[in-house]
Amino acid sequence: MQESTDIYDVVIIGGGPAGLTAGQYASRGKLKTVILDKSATAGALAYSSRIENYPGLTHPLPGKELLDIMRNQATEFGAEYIETQVVGVNLSDTIKKAITMDRAYSGKTMIIATGSMGRKPGIKGEGEYLGRGVSYCAICDAAFYRGLPVCVIGNSEEAVKEAGVLTRFASTVYLISPTAKLHVEDHPALQEPNLKVLSGYTVTSIEGSDLVEKIKMLDTDKKETELSITGVFVYLHGNRPVIDFLYGTIQTGEDGGIPVNNLMETSVPGVFAAGDVTCTEVRQVVVAASNGCLAALSAEKYLYKRKRLKMDWAK
Repeated sequence: MQESTDIYDVVIIGGGPAGLTAGQYASRGKLKTVILDKSATAGALAYSSRIENYPGLTHPLPGKELLDIMRNQATEFGAEYIETQVVGVNLSDTIKKAITMDRAYSGKTMIIATGSMGRKPGIKGEGEYLGRGVSYCAICDAAFYRGLPVCVIGNSEEAVKEAGVLTRFASTVYLISPTAKLHVEDHPALQEPNLKVLSGYTVTSIEGSDLVEKIKMLDTDKKETELSITGVFVYLHGNRPVIDFLYGTIQTGEDGGIPVNNLMETSVPGVFAAGDVTCTEVRQVVVAASNGCLAALSAEKYLYKRKRLKMDWAK
């Protein structure tokens, strides 16, 4: 893993409305800012087909289009946007680090805005075989399945992209969609000759001995099918905070959310959280965006040891 030589003022993990708003305010405030986003097409807002109650909209927009506008605003103010998956953090030192597969991003402050589309293992055998054939990160684990058959469970663009990564290693990649159609049907990965799409199947169990050996699934007629497989990559979504990459380095609540005060400060000085990952009772785009604004202003206050937040008015 390459060690980052740059030290950012603010490292933001998550590219939803909270993370992008934080990036906009931080970079506009002349803070050296990087936004690390697992996927530009993942997240609750990206999956929303119609947004019409966000202040300032003159007509309804698909959620992905609104995200694109927010992302462009942040980058135009100077924020770096990098599509990468954070797999760990180091919050014990003054300089915080977000760790990806190829490098670590160092920052004087960090804002966690990873949302709440995480889930507990829900397929029989999923938890039991985690690390022994079950994975949630194709980029992390694809090389372990060179020349072997694997499957990806999910129907999102993220699932399709991860399946594309796996086609470079696995003999065959089965993309198993619980719905009749994928969310995206024109992605280049779908043209790979060793990628096979199985639509309308629900995986009911993951089975094996020491390692994964097969899955069982039901089709739309409830007919059971078995598929011999060595690796299962799960890209299904739920409504739990996405905090797996923290590995207990920061205080979380019983609901899995990250507790914050009214300035978005967490239990670790210099680390802030914003949006649905805090388990806010009202999960709306406008609330996530306001959280991101507060987190960025609080990061600026922390960096410059101000007594109060600096107001962000038009220059």
